[in-house]
Amino acid sequence: MPEPESEATNAQPTPAAEATSNRAAEESNDSAAPLAAARAEAAANYDKYMRAAADLENFRRRTMREKDDLRLTATGRVLEDIFPVLDTLGMAIQAARQPNADVKSLVGGVDMVLTQLKTALGNHGLKEIQPAGQPFDPHQHEAIAHQPSATVKEEHVIEVVRTGYVLNGRLLRPASVVVSSGPAPEGKR
Repeated sequence: MPEPESEATNAQPTPAAEATSNRAAEESNDSAAPLAAARAEAAANYDKYMRAAADLENFRRRTMREKDDLRLTATGRVLEDIFPVLDTLGMAIQAARQPNADVKSLVGGVDMVLTQLKTALGNHGLKEIQPAGQPFDPHQHEAIAHQPSATVKEEHVIEVVRTGYVLNGRLLRPASVVVSSGPAPEGKR
């Protein structure tokens, strides 16, 4: 009956086969552990990315909302300063409609309204560009004509046709000006 013993021996793995099997299992466990760690790290990084993207979108929306609120507040302040000007202008129109309206007093009243409006806008950083007699500056002025002049130096402003405006140092509208081309030539006087 030696044969049954050999079958029993064949059924049990040999120590060498068992060691190889254990090494293969350990290697698969060893290679699976870094893979699982890499997957967990990738998932954590993706979660961080999604949170950062959501935070950025929320920041963008909040900034837009704050910018709109600031614009409305600034506009409201300007309008609050212009309301008295509108009231005064309305009174001037009522006075002009009276049958015994005096033209001189009406002109004086409208001039006061203009001064009041310029003051209100000046309080918010608006300044006029009135360059009469100054050198021509293409960054601040728009030349609409050149004229000879015996009294104004060449390339200086003779006349301001349309007032220019600067808001807090930023040009809103250049002044339209007539520029001197110097004294007229002798033959063309």
